[in-house]
Amino acid sequence: MIRAYLEFFRKEGLETWISHGTLLGWWWNGRMLPWDWDLDTQVSGTTLAHLAKTLNYTTHTYTSPDRLVSRNYLLDINPWSRERERGDGMNIIDARWVDVRNGLYVDITGLSETHPDVQPGVWSCKNYHRYRTSDLYPLRDSVFEGVQAKIPYAYGRILADEYREQALVDTEYEGHFWSQDRREWVKVPERNTTKPEADTAKRLESNNRPVPRPITPSGPEVLQ
Repeated sequence: MIRAYLEFFRKEGLETWISHGTLLGWWWNGRMLPWDWDLDTQVSGTTLAHLAKTLNYTTHTYTSPDRLVSRNYLLDINPWSRERERGDGMNIIDARWVDVRNGLYVDITGLSETHPDVQPGVWSCKNYHRYRTSDLYPLRDSVFEGVQAKIPYAYGRILADEYREQALVDTEYEGHFWSQDRREWVKVPERNTTKPEADTAKRLESNNRPVPRPITPSGPEVLQ
């Protein structure tokens, strides 16, 4: 799904970048976090307005390079996307890229200079996430789930502000532990495995090696 989304934006010449939990997954190993069930992306307010005006409720077909997989996706723009304040909080997601086969989706939120008169250069969404222009631009090229993707310039600061630096070093979360050997999150054994056995499994996987340092991505290299 993320391949289809990113390919669509690239072909349309439109700017988008991964964000929130999706960006955190990129930081660890360039993949989705196994407990994260949706994908998060952002666009500028200008791009969002263009999507609403020219591409709302359009469907798009993605075919994998090996021609073995073909999927249809709906680009659905929230009619309240033009409203850049939070309002009643019921419309904080501005758009979605929806797999029409199963209903899974990519969340798309727009960032705008909501108050350029008193807060110039401060970009915000409708869920109180705020960024400075220098946090976002110039966007960097990298890879996510095996496909080219854009990430915000100051990705380390953005992640530390949103999740605290602990999220960049904690190696146990949501029933998973980080395996430095395999460079992936591994599910903790089920309940019928005793705690000593589970601890042994984690110890053997991680081999007690140091985890990546904060602000240094463990995932794919930043290409620029």
